[in-house]
Amino acid sequence: MRKVLLPALVIITASLLLIRLFYLQVIDDSFKLQSENNAIKINYTYPERGYLYDRNGKLLVANQPSYDIMVVPRHVKNIDTVQFCKLLNITKEEFIKKIEKARIYSPMLPSVFLSQLNKLEYAAFQEKLRRFEGFYIQKRSLRDYQVNYAANVFGFITQANEAVVNKNPYYKGGDLLGKQGVEEEYEEILRGQKGVKYILRDKFNREIGSYKEGKFDTIAKQGKDITLTIDAELQKYGEELMINKRGGIVAIEPRTGEILALVTAPSYDPSSLVGRQRSKNYSKLYRDSIAKPLYDRGLLAEYPPGSPFKILTGLIALQEGVITDSTSFYCRHGFSYARGRFMKCHCSGGAVQLHRAIYQSCNTYFSNSYIKTVNKYKDRSYGVDVWAKHLKSFGLGDFMGYDLPTGRKGNIPTGKTYDKAYAGWKWDGKTILSNAIGQGEVLMTPIQLANFMATIANRGYYYTPHIVKKIEGNIIDKRFRTKHTTSIDRKYFDPIVEGMNAVYERGGTAGGLGAVGIEICGKTGTAENFAKVNGRRVKLQDHSIFVAFAPKDNPKIAIAVFVENGYWGARWAGPITTLMIEKYLNKKITRVDFEKRMLNGSLKSQYDKLLPKKQQDSIFKRRDSLALVKRKLDSITKQKNAKKGALKDSTKAN
Repeated sequence: MRKVLLPALVIITASLLLIRLFYLQVIDDSFKLQSENNAIKINYTYPERGYLYDRNGKLLVANQPSYDIMVVPRHVKNIDTVQFCKLLNITKEEFIKKIEKARIYSPMLPSVFLSQLNKLEYAAFQEKLRRFEGFYIQKRSLRDYQVNYAANVFGFITQANEAVVNKNPYYKGGDLLGKQGVEEEYEEILRGQKGVKYILRDKFNREIGSYKEGKFDTIAKQGKDITLTIDAELQKYGEELMINKRGGIVAIEPRTGEILALVTAPSYDPSSLVGRQRSKNYSKLYRDSIAKPLYDRGLLAEYPPGSPFKILTGLIALQEGVITDSTSFYCRHGFSYARGRFMKCHCSGGAVQLHRAIYQSCNTYFSNSYIKTVNKYKDRSYGVDVWAKHLKSFGLGDFMGYDLPTGRKGNIPTGKTYDKAYAGWKWDGKTILSNAIGQGEVLMTPIQLANFMATIANRGYYYTPHIVKKIEGNIIDKRFRTKHTTSIDRKYFDPIVEGMNAVYERGGTAGGLGAVGIEICGKTGTAENFAKVNGRRVKLQDHSIFVAFAPKDNPKIAIAVFVENGYWGARWAGPITTLMIEKYLNKKITRVDFEKRMLNGSLKSQYDKLLPKKQQDSIFKRRDSLALVKRKLDSITKQKNAKKGALKDSTKAN
């Protein structure tokens, strides 16, 4: 048997090798194509990217032609460098630097020498192209933005770097791809498929025809169009309201999870990252470490949620059976929870039940509710775990799975958090009381705030928030059509909703913020704000927060507004919320008093405090100087008006 096995194995192996060699050399020409690479020029045809539309069919992002000058370093011979540089408005030093960079990449392969020429630049260079051996024009497609807002939603287009090219064989040096926003998340759908054409060259590097009569050529396939979930007018309005402010606005349609608006402030004009100035403009935006215009606060900024979190504290206490909607706690304008520790409260005091606790934001009520929830269990650590599990059923403390490439988890502490922090101590609900009112270790992003508001609007369920409504020829991912149900029974949402509706009544924390004809359910919030200024931890102006949904029945919009350093909830975030709801539901504004104040209002003076001391001094000196000039001009104007008035009186007397 052994004598037969070895020869058989040798024969079988040799046969397989011969069959493979025959296939590669006679049947399959693809490897022959690679072996003849030096005699073949590869031309790529780049398709148009898919267009972007808003939920109502408004075109947001289209395309415009762009032209890159490509170079093959080895073929660059005897060119007039002075004429070349003058034609493209570059220096000789820049020319040498770009050629060297291309040569390092590959002397034989094409590299981008100068990208994103416009039509006029292209026409001027194309006319003289024959004089510059080794250079050619590669036509591409750049984004043509139809609007000057929603930059954080779209993202931008940039060149594929070396790391991308090495990782993904589809991309070659100079190829464009999406970065951030929808452009990055849906890159493969939007980019389409580039076409390839193989051209045979002779020994003098002259093109002599198509290789193998075009057998291996492919045609470009255009990218698919995408309809976004955002309402363009609402997005634009939100960005206008946030001018001279920092923060985020996220609006969601509760019954679908579709994102209606995703505002971050400050932002930038998306068209600034198109064309030859793109790199310069991007560097400017990137280096702004104070305002952070490239930082999407709606998805990335983690804040203490403040008083809106009391809604969740109440729901969990109801579910755990430690309170009912008729349970009352006596409030003495604050809550004493330890020796010398007193948490102030702005409600009117007395015996407070759930309904009034919500609309007057009673710290005492929700502090007691939280303590009872945690202390219900002998093992306090387990009690915190129960509380955390309920919160996580709302999508908190984790990435929510939305279709955007960036985000943060926020933070929901567990029993393990405090076992570690208070090792060797006997701790309970009072020890970690700040969690009850959305301070402490609890952190949430604006999109999480908006989603939990959508969950309240739905009375206990939500759909994963998403930014894409429809893809040409496709249906949206199943995960965006899957209902997520919380661990809170539906019956407990009704008293919470009633209390949120009363927030807008007289005596509520948002009394006077309502809009005629719209039943809004909301909750004000104020979050403490600390930061390092000139190396010291400083208490800065509180953040202004507001969450709401409307109408009360059959809600169509849920929203979270976060304004950094905005004092208290009803001062900035509250009016912005009302205006956004009116804009979406009624397409017109009746609260023109709010609109005027929000559009013209500024919090720059608060943000200046975050600047280094030298910059602060410079700003304050300039501001004082301008104020002095203004006072002088006002004085001169008053004197002139007084003279005119005296002259009029004199004329009347005569």
